[in-house]
Amino acid sequence: MAGLTNGGPNVDVSLLYDINGLARHAPAAVDRAVALVGSYGIPLALVLLFLWCWHGTRRQDDATAAESFAALVWAPLAAALALLVNVPLRAFVARPRPSVAHSGLDVLAPYSGPGDFSFVSGHAGLAMALGVGLFIANRRLGLIGIGLALAEGLCRVYLGAHYPTDVIGGFALGTAVVLLPAPLAMALLTPVVRAVARSPRAGRLVRAKRCALPRPVDLAKPQAPHESDLAA
Repeated sequence: MAGLTNGGPNVDVSLLYDINGLARHAPAAVDRAVALVGSYGIPLALVLLFLWCWHGTRRQDDATAAESFAALVWAPLAAALALLVNVPLRAFVARPRPSVAHSGLDVLAPYSGPGDFSFVSGHAGLAMALGVGLFIANRRLGLIGIGLALAEGLCRVYLGAHYPTDVIGGFALGTAVVLLPAPLAMALLTPVVRAVARSPRAGRLVRAKRCALPRPVDLAKPQAPHESDLAA
């Protein structure tokens, strides 16, 4: 399986050269910016999205907050699982990095060596797992997270680190690892989250502190006279 589009003209290699070729004509500052965005910017943006989603989740009603918080817990667990699954998958496919099989690429993302295989992209799988997991908790923020994952995949091809099919495989792996076990994971995590929510201290992680509202005044009920009124 090491011969997966390793040579010969095909769409995968053509797209690799087209996208990576942009780096050859771009200023060095743009290349550095893409490398920083792909390595640090997009992961940081995903973390901020999770914090924003958690902030909003704590202000929902108790039942909805428990389910959303369980999804937020499941997403990073599934992302870690995707990285673990990728280890034997890479060894099984054993696809060399693009620069090993093809010349003329502008490689901007260093890798460890010949044993560091290409399929599937761990960055793309991790980002998509987080994006899809976020989508389970919050549709609007999840769409933004999925968009960031797509941008992460594009960065990996631009940097010459992966073929486009490596990125697509990472997207598929991240999505599958999140969605397929999601019913079981949510069934296990939601009761735990509800138990945490009932805790006086740890419950603040799941639900925000609600201020007691003043009791409404019943205008139909006659009010007792004030002492000053009686004195008058």
